[in-house]
Amino acid sequence: MPGLERARSAMLIDFVWRVVLRFGFRIARAWWHLRRPHHEGALVAIYVGPALLLLKSSYRTEWNFPGGSLHPGETPDAAARREMEEEIGLPSSPLIPAGNASGIWDGRRDRVHFFELHLDALPELRLDNREIVAARLVSPEQLHGMALTGAVVAYLREVRADVAPSQMEP
Repeated sequence: MPGLERARSAMLIDFVWRVVLRFGFRIARAWWHLRRPHHEGALVAIYVGPALLLLKSSYRTEWNFPGGSLHPGETPDAAARREMEEEIGLPSSPLIPAGNASGIWDGRRDRVHFFELHLDALPELRLDNREIVAARLVSPEQLHGMALTGAVVAYLREVRADVAPSQMEP
């Protein structure tokens, strides 16, 4: 039974991480709404044919692309590749720059650098079940009814011609 106990322990640790992330994100958002800090990040739109890979984090209700904050001195490309490895276990891949967008998202004055990665098939993903709890491929038609982060909506409006801005909610 040591294997079962180890599995239960890992599940409990994952659960605690998800709770901490959820409450931590709520506190951070409240602070950001008060302070309006500047933030810079990088997101990767991963295509498998016409479908996009979207991730569900444990602390958001919206779906997002793999990505996150730039570390001090880090280039947007390096941050995007690091975040893909951390969040879904995708090894470093050549990314195509796809522009950037600025907005106030989650209370921060945000600048997000977008990259694209085009794959023939989706490799096996490694989700940590703490920060990232789900991943799914979504067709362009399915995007219209989904809750998406503001940055993903900005990407779709500026880069994807097949998604009409009037149909996308921020």
